[in-house]
Amino acid sequence: MLKFEICIDSVISGENADKAGACRVELCDNLVEGGTTPSAAMIELVKSRIKTPVMVMIRPRGGDFCYDEDEFWIMKRDIELCKQWGVYGVVFGILTEDGFVDVPRCKELVELAKPMKVTFHRAFDMANDPYRALEDVISIGGIERILTSGQEKSVLEGSECIAELVKRAGDRIIIMPGGGVTERNIQRILRLTNVQEIHISASSSRPSQMVYRNPNCSMGFTLSSPEYSIKIASQERIQSMMQHASHQANE
Repeated sequence: MLKFEICIDSVISGENADKAGACRVELCDNLVEGGTTPSAAMIELVKSRIKTPVMVMIRPRGGDFCYDEDEFWIMKRDIELCKQWGVYGVVFGILTEDGFVDVPRCKELVELAKPMKVTFHRAFDMANDPYRALEDVISIGGIERILTSGQEKSVLEGSECIAELVKRAGDRIIIMPGGGVTERNIQRILRLTNVQEIHISASSSRPSQMVYRNPNCSMGFTLSSPEYSIKIASQERIQSMMQHASHQANE
């Protein structure tokens, strides 16, 4: 059966993924920038509330995936702390300035993370050659899967690349598509890619509890998320996508 990993950034999203029957959650902060490392308190509380295995994003900042020595130290320390806290797995990726997978540094993080599971995240989509990047990630050893949109804005647009990655990877590593997966396109994605795992956010909005609302100010940059609308992973949407995937498998 297709395995569903849910991207979450809150306790309620984790609980919804848990109730829906997800196989894993990827816990992040700052999803507006593609996800950064969540706080220690968030990791602790999510782990205490759900039975679903928790993969923690290890990304010290938004932006590119070429890190200086201080940022690399932070990544190593976050991994050490996740291991101390009994986290199921971690998610990371590092590139060189030329757009290649930084094999030595990634190998150092994998060794540090053992025995936790490891996913190489969508830094993969910023690599200059997806097929060389595939072989480089495999050569590191100890990485269970690659999360990718096929180097496009969405999985559907990148489906041709993903299908080729699945073919080339064989049983050496799992290719897990993520990015723009919805109820409307999941069956088509599965037909085109032949993947066994998929990464979704299944997000919906819930209104803020604020009664007073200041229309003249926001807490982010000019282009920012609505101040009084909160995104959460929807149990109903997760289950809906699971049903759509099940129908595709039975066809």
